Amino acid sequence: MMSFLNSRRQFFKLSAAALTCMSLPQRLLASSRERRLAFYNQHTGESLRLLYWQQGNYMTEGLDALNHFMRDYRTGDIHTITPTLFDQLYLLQQLVATPGAYHVISGYRSPKTNQLLQKHSSGVAKKSLHMQGMAIDICLPGKELTLLHQAAMSMQAGGVGYYPQSNFIHLDVGRVRHWG
Repeated sequence: MMSFLNSRRQFFKLSAAALTCMSLPQRLLASSRERRLAFYNQHTGESLRLLYWQQGNYMTEGLDALNHFMRDYRTGDIHTITPTLFDQLYLLQQLVATPGAYHVISGYRSPKTNQLLQKHSSGVAKKSLHMQGMAIDICLPGKELTLLHQAAMSMQAGGVGYYPQSNFIHLDVGRVRHWG
């Protein structure tokens, strides 16, 4: 009887902890009056630091600047990036408490670029969410990649890929899943 009670108590403790972790991202978002992000594009050398959300609204100028910054650097094609992807990045930075610029490896990818990358790597999805403006590959200098990955996984907010050999994680706003 005692082991059943201990197991039951442990189950309730773990359940409460899981619910707290799952609601933490939403509380962080709800408590922010403004959301700022900073980026460095490893391929173009460009930097961007901006306000993209303020007082309950996405800032059109900020989103336009982000869409341009996240363009396919190989073709120059610009695509609308899903704003909730930026919310994920904002939350992730709050969780890991590491200020600074995300280093972007890949933002938007045109179908042409995605097809080219598929020929050279088995890790590139045929229907990649990068082509829909719903994914990004990043690292955050000053934060160990394993800790960044663990924090991203804890958000349960979309897909999370782990690529330690290439020093980046993949985030997307698709269904919750993970790999790597």
